[in-house]
Amino acid sequence: MYAIVEIAGQQFKVEENKYIYTHKLDSEEGAAVEFEKVLLVDNADNVSVGAPTVEGAKVTGKVLAHVKGEKVIVFKKKRRKGYRVKNGHRQHFTKVLIEGISN
Repeated sequence: MYAIVEIAGQQFKVEENKYIYTHKLDSEEGAAVEFEKVLLVDNADNVSVGAPTVEGAKVTGKVLAHVKGEKVIVFKKKRRKGYRVKNGHRQHFTKVLIEGISN
């Protein structure tokens, strides 16, 4: 069983007892979260597609940790001008354990 859910403006394919990394959520570690923007639910051969969302469907999860992604190097250069700028960036993510999908 899986579902397609919209979380913080992005769509994720979620399954029960699996982890996902979303953009940072405003929830404490260990708190329960509920996502109600369910776009599709697949339960064996029974597929429910929403227009735009599936009525009455929701996905529950638990916030495990707030983590940072890998470092991305941003390097800018203009040749023959002596212009070089090097910056780094690490995105903030929230690790969520999907506990249940209800249809």
